[in-house]
Amino acid sequence: MKEKLLFVLLIVFSTAFVQGDQPQYRSVKAALFPRGEKLVYLVHYAFVNAGEAVVQLDKDFHKVNDRVCYKVDITGKSIGAVSFMFKINDLWRSYIDTGAVIPQKFQREIQENDYRKSETVIFNHFKKTARLTHKTNADPEVTKDHTVPTYAQDMVSGYYFMRTLDFSQFKTGDTIKIDGFLDGENYNFKIKYLGKERLQTNFGKIHTAIISPIMPETQLFAGTNPIKCWISDDGNRVPLKIQAELKVGAVELDLIDFKGLKHKFRK
Repeated sequence: MKEKLLFVLLIVFSTAFVQGDQPQYRSVKAALFPRGEKLVYLVHYAFVNAGEAVVQLDKDFHKVNDRVCYKVDITGKSIGAVSFMFKINDLWRSYIDTGAVIPQKFQREIQENDYRKSETVIFNHFKKTARLTHKTNADPEVTKDHTVPTYAQDMVSGYYFMRTLDFSQFKTGDTIKIDGFLDGENYNFKIKYLGKERLQTNFGKIHTAIISPIMPETQLFAGTNPIKCWISDDGNRVPLKIQAELKVGAVELDLIDFKGLKHKFRK
């Protein structure tokens, strides 16, 4: 359940994926991301700072499946008193096609207390397959091919595709389909566009667009639209805040530092 929640929190960074069979890769406009960009987030529960997440776009291009790719690392770790009770040191890495903004390769290294997990996914978007290799400290390495949807996204690449979209094209209440692949399973999410808001942040009041995944009924979340993501409504389109309303409080993730953004925030 924890990994699925994490997937939802990350996948709300994205809002739409082109569907349908095509004889060649799609070409996504406005996909020129600033290499070297770094985003730092603080995760907190109530008044407790629980973790830190860093999104780092490599300065160099990389070639995977004979395609030029961005390399993006997302690292997450527990901090403060929480790290004494539950030590987390995780890495998610995606090689994202610079033209089509889809993953060519995805890697994950999980270290949570004594638990260890290593995972690599190689995508073949023409054949709509993903070759998953994974192992844990309790299980041997296994490799298996999976069928995936057209232009399936991993939990990192979807966020970058979101940054190519123009939120002015959405109407409040619009829902958009999202296809993703994680842990050997295909996920079909629907994201609702909630409109716009000028959000108070560490960097002043910033114009944002708000999106929320449509969640199934569960004992974990509370209220209508329990997970919300505020995305800067400017040329950057970076998440400024994510909030998950739980039955026992709220978990929040806030942008606290950045460097290398291509545009100024719209205040």
